[in-house]
Amino acid sequence: MNPSQVSGAESSQPSRPAVRGLVVALALGGVAYGAYHFAMSGKVEHTDNAYVQANVVQVTPAVGGTVLSIGADDTDLVRPGQVLLKLDPADAQVALDQAQAQLAQTVREVRTLFANNGSLQAQIQLRQADVAKAQNEVARAQDDVKRRAPLVATGAVGQEEFNHSTAQLTSARSALAAAQSALSAAQEQLLANQSLTDGTTIAQHPNVARAAARVREAYLAWKRVELPAPVGGYVAKRNVQVGQRIQAGTPVMSLVSLDQAWVDANFKESQLQRIRIGQPATLTADVYGQKVVYHGSVVGLSAGTGAAFSLLPAQNATGNWIKIVQRVPVRIALQADELKAHPLRVGLSMEVEVDVSQQSGAMLAQTPRQEPVARTEVFDAVQKDAEALVSRIIVANAGRVGTQQAAAAVKSSGKRPRA
Repeated sequence: MNPSQVSGAESSQPSRPAVRGLVVALALGGVAYGAYHFAMSGKVEHTDNAYVQANVVQVTPAVGGTVLSIGADDTDLVRPGQVLLKLDPADAQVALDQAQAQLAQTVREVRTLFANNGSLQAQIQLRQADVAKAQNEVARAQDDVKRRAPLVATGAVGQEEFNHSTAQLTSARSALAAAQSALSAAQEQLLANQSLTDGTTIAQHPNVARAAARVREAYLAWKRVELPAPVGGYVAKRNVQVGQRIQAGTPVMSLVSLDQAWVDANFKESQLQRIRIGQPATLTADVYGQKVVYHGSVVGLSAGTGAAFSLLPAQNATGNWIKIVQRVPVRIALQADELKAHPLRVGLSMEVEVDVSQQSGAMLAQTPRQEPVARTEVFDAVQKDAEALVSRIIVANAGRVGTQQAAAAVKSSGKRPRA
């Protein structure tokens, strides 16, 4: 072999000091890594069995009908109150028109009942005058009979004239009895009519209230042919088509509120010993990798394992048994600004590390929730509009009597009438 070739081969091989330095560096790195994990093993609980969750709202119509238009499709962003679906309003419009006409007629009928109280009172006064007149006639006829009775024996008054006075007295008494009966009948009629109106007004009368309830029901059904979004979010699982006949309660699509997402981290039961509410957590998502780190905190631990709430829970008391380590869902809240900067999706995989060095928190919630988990105000306006429609119909058909009653009610209560 050429000496030059030998020297070149020897120079291409790494020197022994370099190899030793590399081995030492690797050994020191391994020791440092092991020391770090040993130091952190008692301060951090880790799991990769964690998934993103969010409120998934099923959108279902309150009334049935034929679909005329669809206002949102899968992946669309919708705002609260945005119309998602329109149904054929023809049947609901007819029912609403009938209910409004029935309410107007009922108000006028009840208005007549209140007006009859006055006319019946006038009838009673008229009958009382007739009774007084009949009583005067009876008194005059009795005086005539008393004056003539002694004179019949002396012949100063003829028998025929006396008989005529007696007949007049009998007729006057009959007229008095008839007048008294008419007065009693008028009083009974007034009592009967007052039993339908006592303690109430035209607007509060039971018949009007029943008809008004039908108007509200018909109005709500008419408004519900347009299906608004109860919350904001992204549309998923749209399964309705134009022209389709759907029934009330049929799921047509789902809304996912990604801005309120959280993570359910399924820790092993052996890891729960040091996990407490309020402990900080760091999370990474497979969709973004290690370059994006989320920060959150433990807000609650489930009341049971995932297997306990499964569709077919395990029956460990039957047959052969093999112990399987159970997992308990731990809810971790995420920071809103981080979610906005790097949106997540429902069901995405996450890796979670919980700092368990702080042990001051509780393992379970200690106080009941004071505020609702979620609420919507989208449907409040429909109720108010229904009340306003009922009020307009009542005022338009109540007349002067109903207006005076409303004013008196407002004056006595010190409140303004609700529109």
